[in-house]
Amino acid sequence: QLNRVLAERQPGSIFKPFVYAAALNTAVAGGTRTLTPASIVVDEPTVFQFDGQEYEPGNFEHEFYGPVTLRHALAKSLNVATIKVAEMVGYQTVVNLAHRAGISEDVLATPAMAIGSYDATPLEMAGAYTVFSNSGVHVQPSFISLVKEQGGKVLLDQKPVTKPVLDPRVAYLMVNMLEEVMRTGTAAGVRSRGFMNPAAGKTGTSHDGWFAGFTSNLLCIVWVGFDDNRELDIEGAHSALPVWTEFMKRATTYRKYADTQAFEAPDGVVTVTIDPESGMPATAQCPQRQQEVFIAGTEPVGTCPLHGRKGDRTTVS
Repeated sequence: QLNRVLAERQPGSIFKPFVYAAALNTAVAGGTRTLTPASIVVDEPTVFQFDGQEYEPGNFEHEFYGPVTLRHALAKSLNVATIKVAEMVGYQTVVNLAHRAGISEDVLATPAMAIGSYDATPLEMAGAYTVFSNSGVHVQPSFISLVKEQGGKVLLDQKPVTKPVLDPRVAYLMVNMLEEVMRTGTAAGVRSRGFMNPAAGKTGTSHDGWFAGFTSNLLCIVWVGFDDNRELDIEGAHSALPVWTEFMKRATTYRKYADTQAFEAPDGVVTVTIDPESGMPATAQCPQRQQEVFIAGTEPVGTCPLHGRKGDRTTVS
């Protein structure tokens, strides 16, 4: 008697990418501050003041990382850092993006919103993630694509209903960061379980377990929980992620989904080798160096102040 596809549940951390998408969209929308995947946010115990009340969230396992890049904060699914990013962008700005992506109008502009504390349905989240998997274009979910009579007459030909939500460059930066979640973050279990195709995704844990992920040609959302909404008490990485991984392994044996392609950067995206500790262009003296993607014109200028003076930059064509 419960249609689980339409059951309203807290999506937990699979909502977080919409916080980071709103942050990266500052490169396009303008404003007083431009945020990039290399921008630094301080992950530490914090009491947020909102509407005359105090809100003091914690991180999973009560561990804090100090200054981190936005990329690292998303990969490790850091609650406090994510709320700080939402605060920088504006809670309402994040909510507006979530609504444009088709997530419930019940999502409100509060600090708890940033970590997925307002209800949404699995169907809404599946539609919302199309803005990442489809170069910024939202595709409205539909259950029936084609109906024909026995003689071949077409009774219904349901064309996809689409609308642009994100700049393709912003969408690509988000996909690149969600690939990191699968490479070094909370979704690394996908790789250890043997699914090696190019893919991006995010774990989520609330009362339930969630996983949202996609390849270049297939998007899948997995929800695991109880019908009466009692606590599952198994994080998404250990409940929904294994289901997603096994489904995708089988799906990619079918011709329609087998030809998974690497995610290609659109024009207007550049790559810079940075020091992840400072978020600035790395030098030969930096002990850690990693490639980071930026919308052209927002990449950091100068050199890492922690380790030296010479930067290294390449451009993605």
